[in-house]
Amino acid sequence: MKKRLIIKAAVVQLAMMLCICQANSSLHPLILVPGNGGNQLEARITAGYKPLSPFCNRWYPICKDEEGWFRLWFDSSVLIAPFTKCFAQRMMLSYDPVLDDYFNAPGVETRVPFFGSTESLLYLDPNLKHITAYMAPLVESLEQIGYVNGETLFGAPYDFRYGLAAEEHPSHVGTKFLKDLKNLVEKASDSNGGKPVILLSHSLGGLFALQLLNRNPPSWRRKFIKHFIALSAPWGGTIEQMRTFASGNTLGVPLVNSLLVRGEQRSSESNLWLLPSPKLFDRQKPLVITPNSSYSAHEIAQFLADIGFPEGVHPYKSRILPLIEELKAPEVPVTCITGCGLRTPETLFYGETGFDRQPEVVYGDGDGTVNLESLLALESLWDERKNQSLKVIRIQGISHKSILEDDTAIDEIIAEISEINSYAKNI
Repeated sequence: MKKRLIIKAAVVQLAMMLCICQANSSLHPLILVPGNGGNQLEARITAGYKPLSPFCNRWYPICKDEEGWFRLWFDSSVLIAPFTKCFAQRMMLSYDPVLDDYFNAPGVETRVPFFGSTESLLYLDPNLKHITAYMAPLVESLEQIGYVNGETLFGAPYDFRYGLAAEEHPSHVGTKFLKDLKNLVEKASDSNGGKPVILLSHSLGGLFALQLLNRNPPSWRRKFIKHFIALSAPWGGTIEQMRTFASGNTLGVPLVNSLLVRGEQRSSESNLWLLPSPKLFDRQKPLVITPNSSYSAHEIAQFLADIGFPEGVHPYKSRILPLIEELKAPEVPVTCITGCGLRTPETLFYGETGFDRQPEVVYGDGDGTVNLESLLALESLWDERKNQSLKVIRIQGISHKSILEDDTAIDEIIAEISEINSYAKNI
């Protein structure tokens, strides 16, 4: 009797394994591309590093691996003022006008761990899961419908401080990421019987994913890309980004002085990419107003000079403006899923005290971070493109971040992915 029960249990277990295998075999491989700050980033200090203060000596932080690597983002010590300066110095980029590219601060090496896996996308700090969860709820839901990390589910983390530039300009870190992402797409497809891939991005990741598609020939896109799903993509930048440049932005991290991180945030190549696009925001609409001036999306260069960041003007005009001039349709099916109906900064008012203080804010519609004009930009830009399929799903009351964790939002995302897989199975 006992022997029969053991055999029966083994048969049931085998049947369950076969069901899972059958479910997995019907799934298109899926690659997650995170947003700005959406994956772990590691650093190592070398001999060229010159600390700003005794707090920033090479022994800090204490927790390093045997080769000297430590977690740079997210590092909870950023909450303590002396260490905030250390963090900002180590996150700083510099633009070299001769080489026309961005580079790390002297003596700081950085790397992105776990490329190809979802591991660095789940939590920004695995020791602080409750407060640094990022894609963990979404990944859990994907696993419930049969996706398996490293087999049908992959992650494409990147150094989010770096962006891209117009194609005639060098962008060594961003371009390498696109190359690595392209290779990951091809490997994911090859390891899944040649099935084309679903790209699923969040926020800034959508801009990178669209550039990947448009920088590769139509034949490659047809072979390797099944569908592109963009969550909360800031196609035309955000007005909130002007506050980041003007007076710093703590991004909701408590206890941090925004002025201590402002210089680092201004140095970020990707932050320039997220400034409001003159193509999508009305020339007549002032986005920032001071006692002496006002700035629309068409006066961003003057705005950068007036806030005390003139070194940002040249890379913005030469590298970024040509990049955002046209959001070309990639001629693969695209679904945009976005929140709306939340108070989102629309106009920033600075008083006589200047840009060292946070502005008064007039709010409009959006997802709390990205303005509706930017979130819905593709509807108008691609309206008459015959070979471009575009579906837009708006979810009332869902924020830029909660789209990755709210049950209603995740249900919409999973339903869209299931529909793509079901359609593919039945044709």
